Amino acid sequence: MRGDLGLLSVVAFGVAYMAPAVVTSIFGVIAATSRGAAPTAYVIATGAMLLTGLSYAKMARLHPSSGSVYTYARKELDSRIGFLAGWALLLDYLFLPMVAWLLQAVYLHAQFPAVPEWAWLVINVSLATGINVIGLKTADRINRVLLVGVTATLVILAVLCVHYGSGHGGTPAATHAFWNNTTSLSAVTAAAAVAAYAFLGFDAVSTLSEEVHDPRRTIPRSIVLTVLTGGAIFIVISFLMQWAHPGGAFPDENSAGYLVSTTVGGQTFADVANIISMLGGFASCVAIQASTSRLMFVMGRDGALPRQIFGRLHRKLLTPVTNVLIIGLVGLLAMNLSLADATSFINFGAFLSFTLVNLCVIAYAVRQWRSGTRHSRVRYFLLPVAGAAVDVYLITQLGSTAVELGLGWLAIGIAWLAVVTTGFRRPAPELQLKPAAEDGPARAESAGSVRPTP
Repeated sequence: MRGDLGLLSVVAFGVAYMAPAVVTSIFGVIAATSRGAAPTAYVIATGAMLLTGLSYAKMARLHPSSGSVYTYARKELDSRIGFLAGWALLLDYLFLPMVAWLLQAVYLHAQFPAVPEWAWLVINVSLATGINVIGLKTADRINRVLLVGVTATLVILAVLCVHYGSGHGGTPAATHAFWNNTTSLSAVTAAAAVAAYAFLGFDAVSTLSEEVHDPRRTIPRSIVLTVLTGGAIFIVISFLMQWAHPGGAFPDENSAGYLVSTTVGGQTFADVANIISMLGGFASCVAIQASTSRLMFVMGRDGALPRQIFGRLHRKLLTPVTNVLIIGLVGLLAMNLSLADATSFINFGAFLSFTLVNLCVIAYAVRQWRSGTRHSRVRYFLLPVAGAAVDVYLITQLGSTAVELGLGWLAIGIAWLAVVTTGFRRPAPELQLKPAAEDGPARAESAGSVRPTP
């Protein structure tokens, strides 16, 4: 792959993946759950996600490969655990584009009802797929433009909220946005568990390791910066919206963001902001599809998935075209699913993967300590343990449907792993690159001695 993306492009990719405008979409849910202390919930969620982000950064520095947790787990734990880590991550990455496209179709149809919801879905899937077939440089340019538009809209919303809040409640109302008489620690932590879902996608930055300049330096920095940037946006915007609308009572929690936009800026602003937010959601769709296709490519290149299907790059475009098209086809399945059913697919895989990344850091540190190399016990043990504990807690907050679907997906993965490892008797296949000659091209070998398709 082309290694020409810089730090700014990668951070923009990660922030676009998280879709910063989501803070307005789920504001009502966070405010209601926290009983009027939405920014406090986001502060806690940012700290919790930063713990896992630091673990991702450590692993990305050690293993600059596009495979993300799939690569980290197979290197630090076991090849078979690595396969299951990648399989769990696929549950998140493969179906998250479908959820993002479905959200786009739902909101676009609500604003432009003359166009059927299925038509909006086809339009969004087709455009995103076409962009990702061409390559990440094109996706990067589009992401930057759309991200600028979303950021500008959020800045205008912030200014309007300050103006409105100053004239309706002033400083006392601003203070109560962080804590009030009805807020409790249990309410805020429960809201933080929901708010953590807004951060899903910061880990996707690690899938670009083979397409950036100096990945050992760029990827770790971009992961941490993506979490901090997203967290700062979520905290500031939720604070200003909470200032403009104190408390957690709304006629409809799901449309509370639109209500606040209308209150502070009027109907026209709310409608324009809604359209721009949907364009930002499209940037997120592009980023999600790109990162998923790279994970599938690495697993196919290694032989963990059928190599002839998933482990191929287009000879001219140097993009995993087949994988991009498969993800687009999966996205079209959303025509037969509700939003609730679609979203239940993804959270289990994401938080399980986060847990495994923290365990990888601990396993690496233990081996280093045994060999005589001393790493900081705070950075390489206490922080990853805390990160893993937070991620396990988030899994416990998922509904029974999400857990059942997640376990079912894992069962399918275990069955396929049994096939590719001949009943778990040998390691999962892995690609190894060895120089054929001092000045010659690299020679590819895998556990099965099958050359990957270029």
